[in-house]
Amino acid sequence: MFKKILIPTDGSELSSQAANKGVTFARQMGAEVLALHVTQPFAATVGFDGMAAAYAITDEDYDKTAKEQSQKYLQQILDRAETAGVKATGKSVSNFNVADGIVQVAEQEGCDLIFIGSHGRSGLSRLLLGSVTIKVLNMAKNTVLVYRVKEHD
Repeated sequence: MFKKILIPTDGSELSSQAANKGVTFARQMGAEVLALHVTQPFAATVGFDGMAAAYAITDEDYDKTAKEQSQKYLQQILDRAETAGVKATGKSVSNFNVADGIVQVAEQEGCDLIFIGSHGRSGLSRLLLGSVTIKVLNMAKNTVLVYRVKEHD
């Protein structure tokens, strides 16, 4: 049914939980996995809260750190896929809008499913924090499977 499944990650424990379930799902479907980490460009951090000025971070420092983090996050999914016997590749892209980056890569890479986690927030916390998952659901032209992650107490 599904041949290529995109699994986005932000490196969080909850994202990792969803990614593990995504790899298991891919194995059950006989599909390959494209692990994705979307970073935001350096300019987004400067405009957002003045972080770069406050900590004297250069765009080169930011790019190097973002690349290292992406590799670390993606490697976790690639290792899990290897253990499960699932063919997997990793990709990192930069986009001001994380949800847009996920949707664009899914289309460009011919993924027929986006397997993404959600905290399941509602009410004010959802309004204040926003949701990449909701944005992906609204923007994606292909199938999206939302996995409700479980927060540990």
